[in-house]
Amino acid sequence: MYKVASASEFLVITGVGINDIKISKTAWVFPGQSCTIFDISPVNYTFEVQAMSAEKLPFILPAVFTIGPRIDEDASLIKYAKLISPHDKLSNHVKELVQGIIEGETRVLAASMTMEEIFKGTKEFKQEVVEKVQLELNQFGLLIYNANVKQLVDVPGHEYFSYLGQKTQMEAANQAKIDVSEAKMKGEIGSKLREGQTLQNAAKIDAETKIISTQRQGEGKKEEIKVKTEVKVYENQREAEVAEANAELAKKKAGWAKESQVAEVEASKAVALRDAELQMEVERMNAMTRTEKLKAEFLSKASVEYETKV
Repeated sequence: MYKVASASEFLVITGVGINDIKISKTAWVFPGQSCTIFDISPVNYTFEVQAMSAEKLPFILPAVFTIGPRIDEDASLIKYAKLISPHDKLSNHVKELVQGIIEGETRVLAASMTMEEIFKGTKEFKQEVVEKVQLELNQFGLLIYNANVKQLVDVPGHEYFSYLGQKTQMEAANQAKIDVSEAKMKGEIGSKLREGQTLQNAAKIDAETKIISTQRQGEGKKEEIKVKTEVKVYENQREAEVAEANAELAKKKAGWAKESQVAEVEASKAVALRDAELQMEVERMNAMTRTEKLKAEFLSKASVEYETKV
């Protein structure tokens, strides 16, 4: 036979071919095997645990625990299937089991703490109770999904928390009165301090203003002197540049005059040299002319004499 469990259920199969138990969502159930279905939905357990502190003062711890099987671990699920699932989750057997673990751990923890420690560290006390209870529930494959531990309650005839609350209220009221007085005193002192600081700040600002004004005047005069100095230096530089330019111009003029005179001398000498050359050429030409003339005369005479002799 083929069995299928719903979303919030598991199948537990025992019998032929299975050494211990088999947990599954779906399975074939063969002859000689037994199959049961158990629900894994968490259940709310409400308790009022009576405990006693180290001073032997009793109190009541109201709590609501949401507990169910741990489904994220196969080993825990097997423990739950073996030890808890055969019983109804709402039966007295399971409720007494869970209540016994919670009461035992709460009483052991409370016995090691004073009432003052429990009252002032209520959050830590609740957290430690939940942690210790969870350690014990692990052996049954159970998990605390949620724990709502309410405010501690006095046992009739032992109104410790009521008196402690009244004490706390009185201390808070007295502290509030002290705080109001201190606030009023601080306000008056602060007002006087503010007035004094205002006067001091005004005097300080006036002094700083005068200092800044004097500094500004000094800086203005200093800047004026600096500008005048820079203008004078600039004028001197300009005069020096003008004098240097004039000297350079005079030097260039002297050079130009010298070059002009040298050019004139060279020109006159060149003219004279050219005249001499031309005169020499004229004389050479004249000498050649006379030579040719003499040659012609001698040749004529020689010819005449030759002819005469002939």
